[in-house]
Amino acid sequence: MSQRITIDPVTRIEGHLRVDVEVNDGRVSKAWASGQMWRGVENILTGRDPRDAWAITQRICGVCTTVHAIASVRAVENALNLEIPVNANSIRNLIILAHAIHDHIVHFYHLSALDWVDVTSALKADPAKTSALAESLSNWSGNSKHEFAKVKERLTGFVGTGQLGIFTNGYWGHPAMKLTPEVNLLAVSHYLQALEVQRYASKIVSVLGSKSPHIQNVAVGGVANPLALDAQSVLTMERLLAVKEWIGKLDDFVKNVYLVDVAAIGAFYPEWTQVGRGITDYLCVPDIPLDGKGETFAIPGGHIAGGDLSTFKAINTFHDKYFLDGVSEAVKHSWYDYKGGNDKSLHPYEGETTPNYTDFQDEGKYSWLKSPTFYGKPMQVGPLARVLAGLAAGHEPTARYATATLERVSSIAGIKVGLDAMHSTIGRHAARAVACAVQVDELAAQWDRLVDNMGKGDLTTFNPPTFPKGEQRGVGFHEAPRGVLSHWVVIKDGKIDNYQCVVPTTWNAAPRNEHDAPGAYEACLLDNPVADPEQPLEVLRTVHSFDPCLACAVHILDTEHTEVVTVKAA
Repeated sequence: MSQRITIDPVTRIEGHLRVDVEVNDGRVSKAWASGQMWRGVENILTGRDPRDAWAITQRICGVCTTVHAIASVRAVENALNLEIPVNANSIRNLIILAHAIHDHIVHFYHLSALDWVDVTSALKADPAKTSALAESLSNWSGNSKHEFAKVKERLTGFVGTGQLGIFTNGYWGHPAMKLTPEVNLLAVSHYLQALEVQRYASKIVSVLGSKSPHIQNVAVGGVANPLALDAQSVLTMERLLAVKEWIGKLDDFVKNVYLVDVAAIGAFYPEWTQVGRGITDYLCVPDIPLDGKGETFAIPGGHIAGGDLSTFKAINTFHDKYFLDGVSEAVKHSWYDYKGGNDKSLHPYEGETTPNYTDFQDEGKYSWLKSPTFYGKPMQVGPLARVLAGLAAGHEPTARYATATLERVSSIAGIKVGLDAMHSTIGRHAARAVACAVQVDELAAQWDRLVDNMGKGDLTTFNPPTFPKGEQRGVGFHEAPRGVLSHWVVIKDGKIDNYQCVVPTTWNAAPRNEHDAPGAYEACLLDNPVADPEQPLEVLRTVHSFDPCLACAVHILDTEHTEVVTVKAA
């Protein structure tokens, strides 16, 4: 007998996502992913100065902020064929990497870990045994018996008052929870420690970007950071040395806690390497450019077909024709209309954003997200695509961390776990930790590049743009934490004529396309187990593994004026 489950809203994400699944014999047989917000920023940008677009598009989201600023300025620079200075490129890279590391840490510990960790079970743990386990896995300084005893005492206080605070509304005691009390206590402790560590990444973004979460320093042509070796009013060596110290703290946590925890949890849930496979056509773009033109990159990108690394086709530059020609978006099942009919797909340069809301229709329109494809096929984007592309391209840091992670999982689980296990719900978490370790190393390398170039006496950070008459088209792509982000701009006589954002969650959370092929969420949910329809934890595990950001896909209006919360001054 088929049973319909609706999760609305999916929580511990950014934005408003609805997921519907049909369950037969304890397994998902069909799924719908519905973005419940309309992003109308493209219409807001029409007719504006292209130099203002980055500041507006950055407000698409309160989490994915710097990424839209970067993609936007890159789009306009791409249209103008404008090169940016070495220092500007390094400063942007530092911001990109620090933002990504922050995002990865928060995603695993604060948005997803509670799908796997039973907080109340940690109350049964022996802090001494937890410490012994933790110290057998890494030399992290926060793994002492005293630290775990303090956390257990805090948890006991939460539960004793009947107020779990940040741990409220978890599916505690769910049959799909398998961790021992000691592992649960270890994970809860690291959850709390991660709250402190992620601040170092935000500090880096704030110092270099002037503000967080919405940075203020980028501009078409570079960045607005004046550089000096000693003047206190600008970006000095004193501030850069503070950044270097924070990089060291992030490095310690990522390699001695994050990578280890992901491997440990993965080893306790080996069956989840067989769940959530879905789409195995992967797309990512190269990033962390090593020059001002975007012709060489520290981290590779490209397309992989059917999960076969031998099919890898690289995307090489900001002007790469293979990427530029391959992207299009359909609206057959989206709450939009195209002038020429909804049975086709449009390239972003020709993209239209005309809303047409119809209510939720299982076989018709059911989402505010469009359906992107790459050469006519849905893609999975994100850290898993990034890691697989790195392996296919022979990227040494990716290969080193991926190999070490799989070996650690195999050692803890007592079984051989190979690369194929990455094509899964738990594999996406492992890939994100691997990508994060790669980015921590590159963060340190970009700091060195900036300081070395300043030491040569070059303090330039900006090349002014010039807007010619006529039409220019440009794409700005960026490998954001959640995957491929691209902004597409058409400029006519110095003003924006068309603007389209194709964001990671649009790729992954897309409804069925013009050929009725499902998006990544919908495909990856098929055959997921569901032990208790009243507590569909397993569905959330797979959805959360993508780290949905529906705000990027944006604002919601409550016409009923429902009161959510009342705050009264004391």
